[in-house]
Amino acid sequence: MSETAVFLSRDGRFLATALAQGPWDEGAQHGGAPSALLMRAFERLPAPDGLLLARITYEFLRPVPLGELSVKASVVRPGKRVQLLDGSIVDSTGVEVVRARALRVRAASAGVASDDGAAPPAGPQVGEELYLAAPHRPLFAPDAIEVRFVAGSFGGGPATAWFRLRHPLVAGEEPSPLQRLAAAADFGNGISAVLSWDDYLFINPDLTVYVQRPPVGEWIAVQARTIIAAEGIGTAESTIFDERGRVGRATQALLVAPR
Repeated sequence: MSETAVFLSRDGRFLATALAQGPWDEGAQHGGAPSALLMRAFERLPAPDGLLLARITYEFLRPVPLGELSVKASVVRPGKRVQLLDGSIVDSTGVEVVRARALRVRAASAGVASDDGAAPPAGPQVGEELYLAAPHRPLFAPDAIEVRFVAGSFGGGPATAWFRLRHPLVAGEEPSPLQRLAAAADFGNGISAVLSWDDYLFINPDLTVYVQRPPVGEWIAVQARTIIAAEGIGTAESTIFDERGRVGRATQALLVAPR
């Protein structure tokens, strides 16, 4: 494998390498790759001290191709306590393929802490590494991002897996913990699939991530389940952890259809 990063930076644009490739289409990216790239763009926008990223919603408008991309991000609602950010990815033909909106909120200062008591999953050191037989390689998972299951497995319903980037997101840069989180959060519907990959599509046209605290370290865990309502809509719901504990949640709406 000649690629050494998921994206190469070139004259203000980005070249998506084959390490960004997803499982559905040989010429399209896995959603985790552009999600992490937009997270990087949001992190680079100026912010007053004490503001933290609280929520980011991605709309995957079209398949995100490999090759050259432009990334834009801006603060559309400035503020000392709340900020609203907008971002997008545009392909080489000028077509917008991903749109994102993020919210920054001043860190809580109530002097108390509260959570739902969710215990963190078993650590990545005890996980079973994913070995995937796929019609085309490389793939974002497992070639760009390492996957270790500690509960369940691909295609077996509710599952928990740890994720760690094997390669830089952008060549020459160390990925931030938030970029690592964004790369992993899009895997909820994949690891908790309840339908056959051979017979059905279950593609998420969106992803919303709530971040309760900044993650730390290289590893991010996704504890996910998929629910498909009869004559309704499929959704995937995930709780996200680092090795210290819970850091947030992610939700995805699913397009479910026979192949």
